[in-house]
Amino acid sequence: MGFNKNVVVWSKQGCHYCNEVKSYLNERHIPFKTIDVTENDGLRDVLEAKYGVRYVPVVEIERQDNQYEAVVQVGIDFLKKALV
Repeated sequence: MGFNKNVVVWSKQGCHYCNEVKSYLNERHIPFKTIDVTENDGLRDVLEAKYGVRYVPVVEIERQDNQYEAVVQVGIDFLKKALV
């Protein structure tokens, strides 16, 4: 049975934590979309408006009715809990 929720990873180039998150998702065959904020401060403005942060990685996980839960804490343990 596959993972059937939409996942979005906000990341930037050269970010070790971002790569760790993507590797974790890939190893578990969880498809995700990436939004790269490397050269786009406007996207960081979006993160700040939505979640009060300007850093990455931020992982959004679809819940119900196109509502998303965001994992803004750094660390795979936080992501694991949110994916349940």
